[in-house]
Amino acid sequence: MMHGGPSGFHNAPVTRALVISSAIITVTYGLRGRSRSIGLSYQDITQNHGLWKTVPSIFAFSSSPELIIGLYLIYYFRVFERQIGSNKYSVFVLFSLVASTFFQIAGLGLLKDSQVLASGPYGLIFAAFVPFYFDIPVTSRFRMLGLNFSNKSAIYFAGFQLVLSAWRRSFIPAICGLLTGFLFRANIFCIRKLKFPKKLTSLFSWLFLSSPSSSPSSANIRRNAYISSMDHRVQRNYRSVGNFMPEPPESSITTLVSMGFETNAARQALIQARNDINVATNILLEAQSR
Repeated sequence: MMHGGPSGFHNAPVTRALVISSAIITVTYGLRGRSRSIGLSYQDITQNHGLWKTVPSIFAFSSSPELIIGLYLIYYFRVFERQIGSNKYSVFVLFSLVASTFFQIAGLGLLKDSQVLASGPYGLIFAAFVPFYFDIPVTSRFRMLGLNFSNKSAIYFAGFQLVLSAWRRSFIPAICGLLTGFLFRANIFCIRKLKFPKKLTSLFSWLFLSSPSSSPSSANIRRNAYISSMDHRVQRNYRSVGNFMPEPPESSITTLVSMGFETNAARQALIQARNDINVATNILLEAQSR
């Protein structure tokens, strides 16, 4: 079963803030009996006072099944925050939410559909499916009931369930999220190179309750120390088995490097994992979380 690396929200303060805020806002509107009315509609964009619903519509799901599946996917996609760092992941989150909401408003204006769209961070979730498709490798395949599946199938199935949970109301938000994800991957306006200023990052760290020990400098020191110790362990294992450790294929190293890991660290992790790229990914993620 696939997972996003080490359990919990360690080294994923942005994800933790998203999960908590989305859950609180959803429950708050649910207790008031207004969960079905917070989604955007064509009437909202034609009336100035209707746009106040934009903020709750971004974070609050309209039903319990959507909340459960949506939070599960946000929690799983914390793997990207651990790969690129909380600062760049914050840029991805902000861009995904703002751009997908803009596309939803534009879509309602063009279609002039009277239905209320599904609410919740659909834009962020489905934008994350784009790097999930391109950057997370398939490491195993299996057949069940005559159908082919991979180790990524469970995440795709959860996304499919999320779309179906609100039926037609969720199609536009999901499509807008995917479009946003492709734009981010295409690096439009060099968005992937942007970072928040250090002062703003410090404020976010305080809001997200991230510990001082998880600062980038100390994290890099611990990660380099862990990789160095891993290198020594690999060398000892290499000698102990009579120099018969398999050499990692370049394709596997390239895959891990494309996910944001250093070349030498990727090679050592593959050697330690005996060229199992899934195990190697978990080793590298564990190194980042230390």
